[in-house]
Amino acid sequence: MQRLSWQRIFVYFWAIFLAGAVWTNVTPTALAFNNPDLLPATPTPIIDLAKSLTSVQEDKLAQELDAFQVETGWKLRVLTQYDRTPGTAVKSFWGLDEKSILLVADSRGGNILNFSIGDAVYDLLPRTFWIELQTRFGNLYFVREEGEDQAIIQAIGSIEGCLRQGGCRVVPGLPREQWILTLITSVLGGVICGFAGQSRSKGQGFSWQWALIFSPLWGILFLAFGIAPVITRTNEWLPLVRNISGFLIGVLVAFLSPIFSRPPASEN
Repeated sequence: MQRLSWQRIFVYFWAIFLAGAVWTNVTPTALAFNNPDLLPATPTPIIDLAKSLTSVQEDKLAQELDAFQVETGWKLRVLTQYDRTPGTAVKSFWGLDEKSILLVADSRGGNILNFSIGDAVYDLLPRTFWIELQTRFGNLYFVREEGEDQAIIQAIGSIEGCLRQGGCRVVPGLPREQWILTLITSVLGGVICGFAGQSRSKGQGFSWQWALIFSPLWGILFLAFGIAPVITRTNEWLPLVRNISGFLIGVLVAFLSPIFSRPPASEN
């Protein structure tokens, strides 16, 4: 179980790294083709060519997307494809404009989720939001564990929730793998702070001067990578308390390490 957990963290880390390299809209190359013959005869917000959704899921999600458009004015559309795609024909079929978001699920790539995003959307949901959304729900490990249907449904749910509240800088929610990474950086920041604050002369307590000198390093690890991702993604206090506790434990262990390594006094 522990090995499996570390594998999930490793996959999550590399998914963030690879998705971070893609800074522009991710639109599948298959959209370069134009095949209107694959379009349905009746209007629908979902074209499920890859059969990623069950009929019940598709009907429920279609009703949800139609209601969301009436409520907010934002147009969300879903296209799943594998070996067949209508390509650019979906743009005229759905009338995609600056207030439209097209989610394309294609399992042929390393990440199944791709997005075509209208210009007006970026005012509320920046590029970093889409990178994180793709990384969280479209990576191969999530799809293998939860399924393509959940990748689509949960990604759509995050988009709807953020648009309803007037925008998001980050994707709401804190997955366990991401929290573990924040905990690791918090503990590492505490270790650096504790080593920097070790006594350098007899009778000296905690060396605040040296701790302040190294504060840019441990501060970035603890505050930017340990605390900020937690408070911006969830209102739960438990992950925050654990990260702060991990930082303090790291400080204490590093500061007291010379005492543990000191050889015992010889007896006369």
